[in-house]
Amino acid sequence: MDDMTRSRLESAKIHYAEVQEALFDPKVTQDPERLRRYAQELSEWEVLVHGYDQYLALVEELDTLKELVRDDDAESRRWAEQELSSCKTRLAESESTLLNLLTPKDPNDQKNVIMEIRAGAGGDEAALFASDLYRMYTRFAERQHWKVEVLSLSATDIGGIKEIIFSIEGVGAFSQLKYERGVHRVQRIPVTEAGGRIHTSTITVAVMPEAEEVDVTINPDDLRIETMRSGGAGGQHVNKTESAVRITHLPTGIVVSCQDEKSQFKNRDRAMKVLRARLKDLADSTKAQEVADERRSQVGTGDRSERIRTYNFPQGRVTDHRIGLTLHRLDTILDGDIEEIIASLQARDQEDRLATEAQ
Repeated sequence: MDDMTRSRLESAKIHYAEVQEALFDPKVTQDPERLRRYAQELSEWEVLVHGYDQYLALVEELDTLKELVRDDDAESRRWAEQELSSCKTRLAESESTLLNLLTPKDPNDQKNVIMEIRAGAGGDEAALFASDLYRMYTRFAERQHWKVEVLSLSATDIGGIKEIIFSIEGVGAFSQLKYERGVHRVQRIPVTEAGGRIHTSTITVAVMPEAEEVDVTINPDDLRIETMRSGGAGGQHVNKTESAVRITHLPTGIVVSCQDEKSQFKNRDRAMKVLRARLKDLADSTKAQEVADERRSQVGTGDRSERIRTYNFPQGRVTDHRIGLTLHRLDTILDGDIEEIIASLQARDQEDRLATEAQ
């Protein structure tokens, strides 16, 4: 553990002791609101301070074992050698836990997500790969036992996706999927390519924390809500019922359309769900821009114009350009096995957040 981290932990212990002492101050005990605030603060610091105490105990234990390894007694040496490896492992785990606790938390991490996948450059090939990406995320969600719901879909005649908006419900969904926002590039020979040439296509992915009504205030007077007949297949229902809904948020110009449900009410509810997420994302992005210069190198900047990853089919590899990670198992990744990529991105983000916090 470096000196700066140890210094922060020592400061945390001092502050924790000060809060403990304050809880016995008559001025605090006689003020229910102040007492509540101090008790809440004590609870928040408790895990970190107790974790640091355990870390220090392990450091002391390790020093003792190192001395015993040099002991004249053979039996003591054998026992110390056996315990030494276990102690080092526990010490490393303890340090990792403390670093995680010191990392500033994203308040949106525990939220569900709204994801949007759009085909970019590449025509039909881009739409086909957009469909592949949607399957990748649904398979990943299945592995986490999360629920996926399609909110809006615009498909092509050959099985591709021009645009899809869907929600993923699960604890911590945003904490893992937020790193997927940006431009995804695919290099492969399209099934429609007779000459066997490799094409490059792009797909954009947006990931937004699902916003509750309390997170975003929407003035009904700021909305223009239009209904229309749903397009595409649907039989008599489509021809007779204006179930499709388009909502325009006048101050920002954001437009959301939903037509997949037969019920106008359900389509409106889905459109509002997407609108709230987009407005929250806009507000969060504006706030993030204030500190963008000092965090430009971090993996969690969320710039949707940034090319974040390449899927190269001829070589069977996937490369994440933000952290220089290359994996030669394209098939399993597209089947939803993206845990290693996400874990690597989380680790880098944690390092960058700690570095920023220490400045």
